Amino acid sequence: MSRHIMIYDTTLRDGTQGEGISFSAVDKVGLAHAMDDFGIDYIEGGWPGSNPRDMEFFSMVKDVSFNHAKITAFGSTRRAHKNAKDDTQLQTLLEAETPVVTIFGKTWLLHVTEVLKTSPEENLAMIQDSVSFLKSNDKEVIYDAEHFFDGYKDDAEYAISTLRAAHHGGADYLVLCDTNGGTQVREIDEIVAVVKELLPGVEIGMHCHNDCGIGVAVSIAGIEAGASMVQGTMNGYGERVGNANLTSIIPNLNLKLGYELSCQDKMNKLRSFSLAFDNAANRRPSKKEPFVGLSAFAHKGGVHANAAKKVARSYEHIVPEVVGNSQRILLSDMSGGSSIAMKAKSMGIELAEKSTEMRALLQKIKKLENQGHEFENADGSFYVLLHKEIMGYEDIFELVSYRIISEVVRDTDKNISEAVVKLRVKGEETVKASIAESVGPVGALDHASRIAFGEKFPALQSVRLVDYKVRILQTDQGTESTTQVMVKSTDGNETWWTCGADPNIIHASWEALRDAYRYKLLRSRELYIE
Repeated sequence: MSRHIMIYDTTLRDGTQGEGISFSAVDKVGLAHAMDDFGIDYIEGGWPGSNPRDMEFFSMVKDVSFNHAKITAFGSTRRAHKNAKDDTQLQTLLEAETPVVTIFGKTWLLHVTEVLKTSPEENLAMIQDSVSFLKSNDKEVIYDAEHFFDGYKDDAEYAISTLRAAHHGGADYLVLCDTNGGTQVREIDEIVAVVKELLPGVEIGMHCHNDCGIGVAVSIAGIEAGASMVQGTMNGYGERVGNANLTSIIPNLNLKLGYELSCQDKMNKLRSFSLAFDNAANRRPSKKEPFVGLSAFAHKGGVHANAAKKVARSYEHIVPEVVGNSQRILLSDMSGGSSIAMKAKSMGIELAEKSTEMRALLQKIKKLENQGHEFENADGSFYVLLHKEIMGYEDIFELVSYRIISEVVRDTDKNISEAVVKLRVKGEETVKASIAESVGPVGALDHASRIAFGEKFPALQSVRLVDYKVRILQTDQGTESTTQVMVKSTDGNETWWTCGADPNIIHASWEALRDAYRYKLLRSRELYIE
């Protein structure tokens, strides 16, 4: 394939209809710049006049130059029995001063008669008049045939007549919308082929939703059947379960099917491009997203990891770096020597897969995992374990004891936890004791521990606990169940996760904190200060 496909992004409009997705006008301008840099062809900025945020966005982008992308304003056809030039909504679209205008109209007779409450003939006039009016004002016009596939299955002749009306009005693209997201791949293929046959030479687009979990598949089916534009959203944002996901559509079209895209030279920026939208939406990225997700090229099973190490493509359909991602080896009780060797190598430690040390380390990991520890997402704890089991690292401090008292003051909202920690540095007889307060027991334990380290390990003073997660294992054992604690720490430059597990949640927390301290000491090489 060498046909060029236009990418139309509607994240800033249709994507924001998704639950929990919201962008400020400033965010939208920043994301529009990112889309332009990436090579997106059309950027649908919103619906002018529908809300103050979209009005502010279009006002801001009037004075912004884009290198490639065209900003698009979105709206509807004129109202029934009204002249296009007198329609307030169409005038607002013109006032947005965008080079492109996208309008939608009704295709399904159900919507024409029951929602618009007008006649089929008037609906056709609304479509043609609106497109013609916008074209007379020197706009590139993209016509979205809303509910096209449902309308076609209900009355194919009328659905096609709505496309003809838009075409006669001068529309540059006719976009077939699977608005309810219920059409299947075979149906898309057959219907788009019919449209191409009945309207030869007309540029067709696809706009699909993901209600059946096949939004990407039906979008691609439409392209294969002859469409030359595909609409979608980044990360699949959108109403209900979302729109067709451009982070999957783009690499599939180019890398798998060979279509030409304006953004194909930026494919290695796809993951960072995807993350920029999640960051702006204050949304945790989905690990399971194809191509761009953190788990997209992650290997956990020992057999898989071993094969991937020898020949990456044996378990990876593309080279991860092509889309800006990377291979990851996950550690668990399913891991084999290959997995551990690859993970250790990524941390700068070479291990022989079949050595005595490797067998011992593997058994240690399996034992700890069985007790409730988790190394898959706790790279800090794995790094410490490597040094303890392979490099001969021994703690240069030991816990003598800790005591925590939590106090709730009656008739107030004040909660206080106090921790007393006693530590001994190896080679010294004295015990260093410290006291600290916090709003919770783990915070108090963390603060008191770092105070106790004091002058001996100043590197630990920069360490902060930034995330804390608890998971109860063996839930059938009630309060005797093992508690798994995951702690995320940072020193301002690097972040790392560590893990602890114990029936006592405080001691599980101490284990995770202790590994966090160990990791920092190993990384800083500040093992002891005389």
